[in-house]
Amino acid sequence: MPPNDFNRLPSVMAASRITLPGMFAVVGAAILLKLAQDVFLPLAIAMLITFALSPLVTVLRRFGLSMLLSVLLVSAFAFAAIALFSLVVFGQLGELALNLPTFQRNILTKLTTLQTAGSGNGLLSNALNMMRAINTEIGAALPGAPPPMPVEVVQNVSAAGLLQSLILPVISPVATSGLVVVLVIFMLMERETLRDRFIRLVGSNDLYRTTQMLGEAGTRVASYLLTQLLVNSIYALPIGIGLWLIGVPNPVLWGVLTLILRFVPFIGSALAAAFPLFLAFAVSPDWSAVIWTAALFIAVEMVTSNAIEPWLYGSRTGLSSLAIIIAALFWTYIWGAPGLVLATPLTVCLVVLGRHIPQFAFFDILLGDAPALAPYQQLYQRLLTGNRVEAVFHAEERLVDQDLTEFYQQTALPALMLAQDDRDRGVLTADQESHLASTALHLVTELSGLLHDDPVEPKLLDAVTVTCIGGRWAIDDVSAIMLAHSLDLAGATTTALSFADLAPSRFAQIAPSLQTVVILCFLDPTPSRASLLHIRRIKRLSPQTRVGVVIWDNVDRADAPPRLLPAKTAEALAIGADFVATSFAEAADGAFSTQPVTALPDPTPKPTRRPRTATA
Repeated sequence: MPPNDFNRLPSVMAASRITLPGMFAVVGAAILLKLAQDVFLPLAIAMLITFALSPLVTVLRRFGLSMLLSVLLVSAFAFAAIALFSLVVFGQLGELALNLPTFQRNILTKLTTLQTAGSGNGLLSNALNMMRAINTEIGAALPGAPPPMPVEVVQNVSAAGLLQSLILPVISPVATSGLVVVLVIFMLMERETLRDRFIRLVGSNDLYRTTQMLGEAGTRVASYLLTQLLVNSIYALPIGIGLWLIGVPNPVLWGVLTLILRFVPFIGSALAAAFPLFLAFAVSPDWSAVIWTAALFIAVEMVTSNAIEPWLYGSRTGLSSLAIIIAALFWTYIWGAPGLVLATPLTVCLVVLGRHIPQFAFFDILLGDAPALAPYQQLYQRLLTGNRVEAVFHAEERLVDQDLTEFYQQTALPALMLAQDDRDRGVLTADQESHLASTALHLVTELSGLLHDDPVEPKLLDAVTVTCIGGRWAIDDVSAIMLAHSLDLAGATTTALSFADLAPSRFAQIAPSLQTVVILCFLDPTPSRASLLHIRRIKRLSPQTRVGVVIWDNVDRADAPPRLLPAKTAEALAIGADFVATSFAEAADGAFSTQPVTALPDPTPKPTRRPRTATA
């Protein structure tokens, strides 16, 4: 999430909570889409075609053509291409039906060979028997097959029943197609008016956000449809040519069907390959055609998926992979096969709607490809569950684009602050604190290897030596280690100690080994005065040591209020601290500073008591 979006994060999170009325509204909308399929399906198809054709209309308008002429030219070209496409498909299907009888002999030969080779395999034998039965059924249905025994059913059929059973199934697809054509033309003509009406309906109080939503939806859907059409065309062309060279009948038909089926997410390529593979099995007396056909689809799929699609897709649809699968299942249940093709663009519209309107933000959260949690929240969840492997893996992913100090400042440190907040609220149990601290310690220990991955200049003999010490509990120790790593990368010689080392019985033993700079690290935004008094103990044992205090703050998170209270800064300086920092950069500035060491303030003299005088 970009930094400027952090300010609206609380409102978006509050609005995105799915309430019971919201759930009923979503379920009711799904039921309405299912029951009123005859109304909404043509409308959805027309809307998506309008999205795809709008950029072409805009281009013609820039050349000075009127709106009416631009819409008619674009619509005529688009629907003429669709009509030609349909004629080619139906013509090829008719030719294939006439040629099927010539393939039966090869099918029977191959089935007999396979059955002989797998006579001991019951599963294979059953599958071959099923294929033989299917082949028999196909042969019986083909022209020239012996007619089945006639069965006569005598019943009274009215003219209305005859009209409904014979004519309406033919008229219905034609009427639906004509309705889609009319809707597309009028939507293109009235797109400005429709946009204004939608803005008034959805969000006239925030014209900027609503305009951004409509622009993004139109751009994403049009880009997806046109780019997918281009990718599918590039995919289908070598398939058609390759099938023609192999000798598979009707290569034009399979190339065209491949172009269509590739619009189906994930399984489209497999469906497109199934028909040519079966036909190659039927047409060739040996297995060469099947092998070459399978190799053709595999090679084209590899090239397209790894080279052409990443190059042509300048922007993603904004959907997660799981969301695409769920959307395909949902829209297929609602509208059947057309819903399977329309699933991705329709879901893109829902995600864009949720991205710009807080009341629908749950669509973006559930279906979008953006992370549902911020990186520091993801890391804290891994630490809280004690998942060491995922915590390290998450850190390594972030370190691809960040250096170690940036990762500590922007991700790891805010995650530890969430742990501190939960500890202050009393929601962490002792076991959870222990697991969290041990997982965080394991993480920073693993990342310490990065300090030596890249060659660095040798440290000078007079380099600054720094001891970083945790302030109050184990997570403070982890922040001290992170600070030591950061200062080590900056050129200092560092040592990290635990908060347990500040106990009087142990502190006296480590005091002689303290470095020229000692930094106490606190995740608690309000460390107690007793914790800050360690400053005086250090300075009394080592007066020449520069002592700093780091009270970590969310300096890189715009959504978080400042944690450090000015009174705590003043208190730490009054006790004798040489500097107070809130981030890695400020801590480095204080550690490498050449300012003279602050002397301890004179102890306040205790008031003398007056001697009591005897009273009579």
